[in-house]
Amino acid sequence: MPNKLSVQLYAQANIPTQFGKIKLMVFHNSLDEKEHLAIVSGNVEGPGAVPVRIHSECLTSEVFGSLKCDCREQLHTALNYIAEHGGAVLYLRQEGRGIGLGNKIRAYALLEQGYDTVEANHRLGFPDDLRDYRIAAEILKSLGIARVQLLTNNPGKIAGLTENGIEVVERLPLQIDPNPENRAYLQTKALKSGHLLSWESLLDKRHMVG
Repeated sequence: MPNKLSVQLYAQANIPTQFGKIKLMVFHNSLDEKEHLAIVSGNVEGPGAVPVRIHSECLTSEVFGSLKCDCREQLHTALNYIAEHGGAVLYLRQEGRGIGLGNKIRAYALLEQGYDTVEANHRLGFPDDLRDYRIAAEILKSLGIARVQLLTNNPGKIAGLTENGIEVVERLPLQIDPNPENRAYLQTKALKSGHLLSWESLLDKRHMVG
């Protein structure tokens, strides 16, 4: 692993989308062989805090419509937000909270056996979350962004950016209403992973009495 991480803008283009026109920027880096993306709307340079979402790739949800998580809804909500307010969504190729697609599907198989998402990762020999936010911080710096309003429920992302020189001046909650398939998953993220989610919204009110 290199002592100093570097990122380099490799390609960029303006693209019309259902969220409005965006600038899609592809970055190479000295840490891994993956191409990480910045999706930018409006002018993000300057001293003010910029709305930013650090989003990890989720093929199962974003492409195949899996209901096991809320990743697709979070991504679309963030893209709508930056379309309205300006800002950036960093799309990191860190599938399965960093364990990769194959291991993510192996973890899904363990969920079918009754394990929760944290237990599944541990049984596969991984920590709860293996993601590395150094690349995100360096991409933000290359975009001229030093202060952010971070769209997240995950305190780990706040810590990861802060430790790498990005000031998080405000957290913007990004909570999606659960569905029957991902309610337990979101409850586990709140209880075991410390995600800042409203517990009231995670309860299944169909089974509440009184």
